[in-house]
Amino acid sequence: MKQHLFNQEAPEDTAASEAQIPVIDLDPFFRGEPGALDHLADELRDACTRVGFFYIKNHGVPDGIIENAFAQNRRFHDEPIENKRKLKLDQFNVGFLEINTSTQAHSTVHKATKPNQNESFFVSHDRPADHPDRINQIAYRGGNYWPENLPGFREGVMAYFNALNELGQRILAPIAVALGVPPDGLNGLFSDENHAVLRLLHYPPTKLEDNDFGAGPHTDNSFLTILARMEVPGLAIKLPSGEWLKPPLIDGTFLVNIGNMMRRMSNDKFLSTPHGVIVEGDQDRYSMAYFHSPNPYRMIKVLESCVSTDVPAKYEPALYADLIAEFFAANYAHQKMHGKMAIENRY
Repeated sequence: MKQHLFNQEAPEDTAASEAQIPVIDLDPFFRGEPGALDHLADELRDACTRVGFFYIKNHGVPDGIIENAFAQNRRFHDEPIENKRKLKLDQFNVGFLEINTSTQAHSTVHKATKPNQNESFFVSHDRPADHPDRINQIAYRGGNYWPENLPGFREGVMAYFNALNELGQRILAPIAVALGVPPDGLNGLFSDENHAVLRLLHYPPTKLEDNDFGAGPHTDNSFLTILARMEVPGLAIKLPSGEWLKPPLIDGTFLVNIGNMMRRMSNDKFLSTPHGVIVEGDQDRYSMAYFHSPNPYRMIKVLESCVSTDVPAKYEPALYADLIAEFFAANYAHQKMHGKMAIENRY
């Protein structure tokens, strides 16, 4: 059997390729050290324009919350499939996504022809039943679905979700400065409850035949993604050189990547780097991907700081809810518009 894509196009010098992904320390900024905001913005700008991935350390999320969330991830995916199917993914992509039911069919990175070999559980803000947005059935602002027989699951998952949402909000200021706007320049996009999604992922060992993936090569439709991984490898990212690097685990860090919304707002100055997953060997892989994005009812526009006479805006303004709907229709077979909507953007 021929080598799969990630091994075929692996870097010749792994150490040099790994060194392209910086480890960024958030502690000086969080402690309010003089000059820390601008220094952090410079580090982020460098990472986002060169490779689109970076590690963050001293992020402020307690180890206990992370470890418990991983334990809850395993608990959920260990449940019988009949129990998980009771929480079936809805039209707003909240709930349980069964294995082999999503495909990166419209990816411009690599033409995936087979479904992804992973199962996932998605949660967002845990709005109560009497929340006005739930009562009015506002798209992308509903509630979550929870298993009935897993005490402590909801609390553990939401503790992690809330910690990651707070982290995402805390680093908006240096990202704004990195993009050339004032520290509060992105706050309006993320006000009145930003769009945030936590995906608890389980990857069985990938059945490698032809064009098989745990997750096909793709880019994220978020503003940024914060990833927590355990010891079983599988992730690969496509470097600007075209090589596929398997980024190592670094204790005490999250791995962060830029999503399509930040790329769009930066007028393609910041890289939304393709990535995918293949799990080799015989061990299951668990990870947790947190997607931090603007309020769905905000307009996504190219920032004035990222255009010039020579480089005009490459994108028209678009409502984020519409961009979410297009992304879902492109990649998820359960969506009503799957296969019916014209896909205009690249994923």
